[in-house]
Amino acid sequence: MITAIVLIKTQVDRIPEIAETIAAIEGVTEVYSVTGQHDLVAMVRVRAHEDLAEVIPGQVNKVPGVESTETHIAFRTYSRHDLDAAFAIGLDD
Repeated sequence: MITAIVLIKTQVDRIPEIAETIAAIEGVTEVYSVTGQHDLVAMVRVRAHEDLAEVIPGQVNKVPGVESTETHIAFRTYSRHDLDAAFAIGLDD
């Protein structure tokens, strides 16, 4: 699984609408509105690097109101949340 973190600049008055459109794209697992230089952060998870081209420049960048994107590819996951979720699957409390 390839994980990409996509920083997105948008038209500020359309952030909620743009975020919902991006969240509906296959391969996009989460979209966050954030403070700072970017307006949105999208998490993209796909099976192959080639799939990133279909999702990010192929769809995310084409959403009306998206002004620019900056993509970061994750090498490893260190999230305790992800590890806990993986071990909790199928276990009864």
